[in-house]
Amino acid sequence: MSLSVAVLLALMAAKYAAVTWLDILNIRNVKAHSGSVPQAFSSFMDARTYEKAAAYTIDKTRFGIFENTCNTVFLALLLLLWIIPMLFDLGMDMFGTGVLGQAITLVLAAVVLSLPELPFELYSQFVIEQEYGFNKSTFGLWVADKIKSFAVGLVLGTPIIALILLFSETFRATWWLWGFFAVAVFQAVMIIAYPRIIMPLFNKVEDLPEGDMKAGLLALADRAGFRASTISVIDGSKRSSHSNAFFTGFGRFRRIVLFDTLLEQLERAEIEAVLAHEIGHYRRGHIIKMMALNFAAMFLAFAAMGLVAGSEWFYVDFGFCEASGFGPVLLMFSMFAGFFTFWLTPALNAFSRSNEYEADAFAAGICGAESLKSALRKLHKKNLGNLTPHPVYSAFYYSHPTLLERESALDEIERAKNL
Repeated sequence: MSLSVAVLLALMAAKYAAVTWLDILNIRNVKAHSGSVPQAFSSFMDARTYEKAAAYTIDKTRFGIFENTCNTVFLALLLLLWIIPMLFDLGMDMFGTGVLGQAITLVLAAVVLSLPELPFELYSQFVIEQEYGFNKSTFGLWVADKIKSFAVGLVLGTPIIALILLFSETFRATWWLWGFFAVAVFQAVMIIAYPRIIMPLFNKVEDLPEGDMKAGLLALADRAGFRASTISVIDGSKRSSHSNAFFTGFGRFRRIVLFDTLLEQLERAEIEAVLAHEIGHYRRGHIIKMMALNFAAMFLAFAAMGLVAGSEWFYVDFGFCEASGFGPVLLMFSMFAGFFTFWLTPALNAFSRSNEYEADAFAAGICGAESLKSALRKLHKKNLGNLTPHPVYSAFYYSHPTLLERESALDEIERAKNL
């Protein structure tokens, strides 16, 4: 075993230990509070739903521990048995060593190596989600989604990977910089194209029908300083009863998308509060900040790949032929970089939570805190959200503050107004 493989295995073991410890910590905390509804939630949460939410969290987390165990063992075997270089060599033999052949090899290798995840996705969707009443999908729809995802990945992924490979052969010293710019442009284009081209392949996306609801939401958008010609609705209910809303695009291409389940579960004032929260992300510059953070991380990743691609030890230690070019570097980074970036998760989520607080404060200023609090409570109840996560777990994993933290912040805003 090479030193590089040993170090990577050690990182995998460290991440596995940390994830498992956090999951067990969270399960214990949920169990400790599952006897009765805490006083802070008793005004909107009944005992039966609270018990169901706790069971849902525990079941998902236990299954997550099992899945993480299997995935870690699988990746360790890939490393120890040199399966990845063998798979890469097989693809090169089949599709050739040219730029296009390497690109197809990388895309297909990613697909093949992701196949062991499918049984876990099936169980999660059709057993756990089904048991708790969330799954609305069918097996046929699930298979169709996978086929479409593969086709989209092949069509979009192959050209951009081929372009990066071409840069690596043309610009020996600075290819990684050109590769970064190419992917950055690609991502920016996809932010605009995704809701218009990709999303409709999987879901029906329609304008919110004319009427009082649409007029009220557009009026709210104007008050909030967000010019919008329309608001889109996605038929998320054909796959799940979970609800959501999200913001996509930028500039004149910006768009707010509401799940149809959100419209069914909330009253108009509550929907307006959710919309104001999403607009708050735009008005406070969170979209640009997140894009800048993402581009900075991607720049560092490409710089690291550029450094590794010029190092003989990488190819020798992981069983690749040095003449393989940049392909093995991209493949290994896509599979194992997460074991390095995992340790940045708490800092990134802390930044995300600060953005959520700011968006909540913006929505409270537009619609009032009570409407937003009511919406958050209903969404937690309908989605069986975990109301009692362990503080360490939520600090590490949660991109949004807990319900109690959000309500406390909103109450503080109201108290400040009344002073």
